[in-house]
Amino acid sequence: MKQFMKATAASVALALIGASSVAAQEVTLRCQHFLSPKGSVPAFFITPWAEKVEADSNGRIKVEIYPAMQLGGKPPALYDQIRDGVIDCGWALPAYTPGRFPESEAFELPFMTSLNAEASSKAFWEFYEAYMTERHSDIHVMAVHVHGPGVIHKKGDPVMSIADFEGLKLRGPSRQANALLETVGATPVGMPVPAFPEALSKGVVDGGVIPWEIVPPLKVHELADSHTQISGDRALYNTTFIWGMNKNTYDSLPDDLKAVIDMNSGLEASAWAGRAMDQGDDNGERVVSGTDNTIHMLDESVVAELRTIGEALTAKWIEEVSAKGLDGAGMVAKAQELVAKHGGGM
Repeated sequence: MKQFMKATAASVALALIGASSVAAQEVTLRCQHFLSPKGSVPAFFITPWAEKVEADSNGRIKVEIYPAMQLGGKPPALYDQIRDGVIDCGWALPAYTPGRFPESEAFELPFMTSLNAEASSKAFWEFYEAYMTERHSDIHVMAVHVHGPGVIHKKGDPVMSIADFEGLKLRGPSRQANALLETVGATPVGMPVPAFPEALSKGVVDGGVIPWEIVPPLKVHELADSHTQISGDRALYNTTFIWGMNKNTYDSLPDDLKAVIDMNSGLEASAWAGRAMDQGDDNGERVVSGTDNTIHMLDESVVAELRTIGEALTAKWIEEVSAKGLDGAGMVAKAQELVAKHGGGM
């Protein structure tokens, strides 16, 4: 009996020590993205997010940020790096692996999103919850977002009409953006955004479409002469982004640290990432406005032509994804509804 009591006491003591160790567990998250630290999302979202998580966890979570793919690999590999545990968390673009994440393309269709990335990112989070959780069940998604309105940057005179697209080799970020460029007569050249400046400087492309926010970090305004904006209340195109964590990494956290991650995930985190893009757009446009480069606002009549083309491409996309068993029409209608709900009325 005495021996049993001793054994029981020892077991209880070990259990208490174990519980104490779990409660005090410290975790280091190694997170990677493909931009320089000066990019809008790293500067205004990823780094502040890491600092907030560290503070909210009383220092028990340490977040190490590795910009410019310092841990290896190319930007299209980021999603798989998160999934496979090569990194604990990262910032990935579904569009860099064309056709793999068809649901997210609903927010990349022409003239789908508003000019406000924060508002459209809130819409995209709700769309993610409605349509994308199963597709991304192999990682732990913390936030999803979009960027602000895309701008056409090129060498020489600005694009001022549909005819001006003819024959241009233009960098495009996604399957849907490339389809739009091809339809208006350009030759789309798909590439991750870090490759754009070198391609532009070497004449591999004549220009490309990117939002204002990334122009100064990539020094595109030093390589391009003109920048064409799209008038109206809708973005010419968009690109979707995921801020995600390795599933096993998240599942291995004690409940109180999971709660810290959860507190910094979801709708508000998605809005925060979109807001970072908006802040970057303001900064980027201000920088370019201070140069001798030409900034042109596309005439409303030309935008109307582009929107007609966009509607045809949207109908084609609905047909394509519906043939794969997805509710293409429902996703487009839901995306439009959510964008309108969050402040981007049609």
